[in-house]
Amino acid sequence: MVEVGLLRPDARVELLNGKVIDMSPIGPFHGGVVLRLTRLFNKLSKDRWLVSPQNSMSLDEHSEPQPDVLILKPMADDYINRLPRPEDVHLLIEVSDTSLGQDQEVKLPLSGRAGVPEVWIVNLNEGAIEVYREPHFTGYASKNILRAGNKVAPQSFPDAVVDVAELLKR
Repeated sequence: MVEVGLLRPDARVELLNGKVIDMSPIGPFHGGVVLRLTRLFNKLSKDRWLVSPQNSMSLDEHSEPQPDVLILKPMADDYINRLPRPEDVHLLIEVSDTSLGQDQEVKLPLSGRAGVPEVWIVNLNEGAIEVYREPHFTGYASKNILRAGNKVAPQSFPDAVVDVAELLKR
């Protein structure tokens, strides 16, 4: 769409269910939490996964979201030749404030239906991490909400622990 002039090169949009959706601007707290997650997961990786911040993935032929952080299976070409797909994902993370409704009501069911094994929504409005596991055709069978005092790790990497209070401190 950029190549044919329908979108500006700097347009912040996602393709969801065949519709081009404008993305909210990223504020400093949102951006800082994405940086914290990126730094933490890069530090803990030890080449077991790739951290992909704010890059596109292909859920299906009608949806190419841009999650805030993807924890991906390593690939020899670092995904230069194709976008990551659900089977490449260990963990998808959305950091949400103004986009919370869209993330919970549109993106989450799409991710579950596509088979993304685990999604975290870092809910900045509530100071919590919503952890979704066990994908199925309407979303996820398992939902846990974690707050300050809790810690969480991706199912695939139980040693990659995130302290909720540390992640969300201002």
